[in-house]
Amino acid sequence: MEIGWINSWRQRQVLVFFVLLSMSGASAELGPYSVVEETERGSFVTNLGKDLGLGLTEMFTRAARIISQGSKEHLQLKVQTGDLLINEKLDREELCGQTEPCLLHFQVLMEKPLEIFQAELRVKDINDHSPVFTEREMILKIPENSPPGISFPLSNALDLDVGSNNVQNYKISPNSHFRVLTRNRNDGRKYPELVLDKELDREEEQEISLTLTALDGGSPPRYGTVQVHIEVVDSNDNAPEFEQSLYKVHIPENSPVGSLVVTVSASDVDSGVYGKISYTFFQPSEDTSKTLEVNPMTGEIRLRKQVDFETVLSYEVDIKATDGGGLSGKCTLLLQIVDVNDNPPEVTISALTSPIPENSPEIMVAVFSVSDPDSGDNGKTISSIQDDLPFLLKPSVKNFYSLVTRRALDREERAEYNITITVTDMGTPRLKTQHNITVLVSDVNDNAPAFTQASYTLRVRENNSPALHIGTVSATDTDAGANAQVTYSLLPPADPHVPLASLVSINADNGHLFALRSLDYEALRAFEFRVGAADRGSPPLSSQALVRVLVEDDNDNAPFVLYPLQNTSAPCTELLPRAAEPGYLVTKVVAVDGDAGQNAWLSYQLLKATEPGLFGVWAHNGEVRTARPLSERDAARHRLLVLVKDNGQPPLSASVTLHVLLVDGFSQPHLPPPEAEAEAAAAAPADALTVYLVVALASVSSLFLFSVLVFVAVRLCGRGGAARAGRCSVPEGPFPGHLVDVSGTGTLSHSYQYQVCLTGGTGTSEFKFLKPTIPSLESQSTGREIEENPSFRNSFGI
Repeated sequence: MEIGWINSWRQRQVLVFFVLLSMSGASAELGPYSVVEETERGSFVTNLGKDLGLGLTEMFTRAARIISQGSKEHLQLKVQTGDLLINEKLDREELCGQTEPCLLHFQVLMEKPLEIFQAELRVKDINDHSPVFTEREMILKIPENSPPGISFPLSNALDLDVGSNNVQNYKISPNSHFRVLTRNRNDGRKYPELVLDKELDREEEQEISLTLTALDGGSPPRYGTVQVHIEVVDSNDNAPEFEQSLYKVHIPENSPVGSLVVTVSASDVDSGVYGKISYTFFQPSEDTSKTLEVNPMTGEIRLRKQVDFETVLSYEVDIKATDGGGLSGKCTLLLQIVDVNDNPPEVTISALTSPIPENSPEIMVAVFSVSDPDSGDNGKTISSIQDDLPFLLKPSVKNFYSLVTRRALDREERAEYNITITVTDMGTPRLKTQHNITVLVSDVNDNAPAFTQASYTLRVRENNSPALHIGTVSATDTDAGANAQVTYSLLPPADPHVPLASLVSINADNGHLFALRSLDYEALRAFEFRVGAADRGSPPLSSQALVRVLVEDDNDNAPFVLYPLQNTSAPCTELLPRAAEPGYLVTKVVAVDGDAGQNAWLSYQLLKATEPGLFGVWAHNGEVRTARPLSERDAARHRLLVLVKDNGQPPLSASVTLHVLLVDGFSQPHLPPPEAEAEAAAAAPADALTVYLVVALASVSSLFLFSVLVFVAVRLCGRGGAARAGRCSVPEGPFPGHLVDVSGTGTLSHSYQYQVCLTGGTGTSEFKFLKPTIPSLESQSTGREIEENPSFRNSFGI
């Protein structure tokens, strides 16, 4: 096989010229093998395993199989034993007709790896057909004056067998005038020729009947007979003669029906009826009779049907010209069919692998053969596929090609390829055949699931119901089938102290997250964990994502009052000098809320007072101040009920009761509340020693407190210019109107400064309470130091 390559940058093509098919490599040839026709189905032909030098297991693992030409499978291969068997009874005459030798070409295909062996099976003829004459009776008209030695050709017998089993000899029944000779045609057929040995006399014998016998060369020979009827006619001196003894004609195979092939012409020098000539085919074959017709008067030979170069290359027939006296002459017509490019190439798929796995190197996808029954350039072919596909055509033995992948394929990039194999011949005009194959790419688990987000933030309000759906994580896998089925799971937390298993759960199928129990914002404000997504491939691939859960606060904590304390046995009484001016700070209610945000924003409200209008509570900071000047008519004891309310929805609240005692100054003895008076009356008979100890302790405490107040008053009054005037000045300023956000630690958002000083020019040396002031930037740090120092605060009873 001679193979030529033509490469173009636009299209990848493989140009194959089949010039000498017999030049294929000896290593790819098997046989030849032979079998007698009519052999029963399942008969043994050969053992291909031994011929190929392969073991039984290797024949199976390499997927050896037989590829026959045509639609029928004449042979079968048992890969278990390597035996080549007859698949159906073979009839040589049906398979090959008169062609000898009768060869069945087939290929042995090995797929793993690809290897093709050419082989042929010769079907041997047996003598299973007898010679048959096409005519029931032959009639000859022979002039009585015919000279001895003249010969008269007779119709030959037909025998479907070939070789020695075909007609080999003719015999004539015994007679005194004729004998028969066996002649050979150019095509190998044998025909009888009747030879006159003794002159005829019409007056003695007008008709002669003979029996012609045709015998084949079989053992035993088969035969066929026909009757030859001879009429002895009066004298006719001259037989017709053709202008040419051999007519050679070439016509293209696409000539239409009725086309003139040739006109033969014969002449006869006789006159009258003996000079009139008629033309007929002499002993034509059945195929010739169906293909050609002759005009008996003009000698024109025309086509009765269209000829086909691929079926019959040539026709040979004898033409007989007979005059009115019965004499005849003959010539031979040799009609050769000229090939035209009327057959497109044929593509036969021998093996196809689909689907093919992705990520694999070079894989054989298909094996196919190309054939074109035309000849010359009309039978030369070019095979190609699309340029933009990752596939490549590789020529194999003879006219076989293999379609292989040019690189590893990616199913996620493309899962299906439609490949068009285009085969074009080199004739004029060029004919082409296209064969489409679909190749699927099977999935390999090469892609891990991918989350739609690298991290998820979920929010859930506290006090939720158990099994509440709090969110969903989602991952996709670009693989297919089980390789794309994603399963979700919770990964072990990085912090072993986080009880993740009791907090959340995940649905393994859809990634839904659920809170397993009620969450408490005050106990756990946020937590995070990782979720995993794994596919069901082998081996499975997985990925992770971070999930952060933020617990949102709910207003589930009422305000808690830090000051004044409500759980003591004796209520706390606030002292208020009667000389206090309006706006005097009596005390401050300090409360906190365990919630956050606006749920912890506190507001204060005076619900009930002994004398309405005397006191007021600042809503944003809980300061209790006088609303008007005090008078002598005001009661000495006052009871205030203050409501502390948060800003949640719905709001929660707490109340606190304040006791205020009006005094003229610090020198005035402390008046106990009514409850204390009742207790004192009940304890009057107490031991006198206990009373003395209490008085002594109170005296010492009073002296200590007096000393500290004097020290503080001197320091504070010394700073202001008002000290020279004998009294302290207190700056006043506006307060912000917004709500005060009190954190869970109970720390106030403002620091307050209280100044005391001695009244100048008085003999009593009493303390005088002044108005509180909002500290400046410089004094705020001092206020914070007081707040941050517990011992200092305790020393003032704060």
